[in-house]
Amino acid sequence: MSWRKSSFTGGNGSACVEVGLSWRKSSRSAGNGSACVEVGQAVDAVLVRDTKNRTGGILAFTPNTWRHFLTTN
Repeated sequence: MSWRKSSFTGGNGSACVEVGLSWRKSSRSAGNGSACVEVGQAVDAVLVRDTKNRTGGILAFTPNTWRHFLTTN
């Protein structure tokens, strides 16, 4: 499990909250390690990140958008 700062955390550092998030490798990731994507489920979003750059950017999708993405070919 990894931790991320909650979007409800105050900017002055006085009300810091971290949220635990479990990441899993996407079934769409290539088996050779060259195209690995991880997916994490937050309360109101589905998060996606690059396995090779875990400290890089994270894409956030609403659950409805994620469902649409998964069912559209």
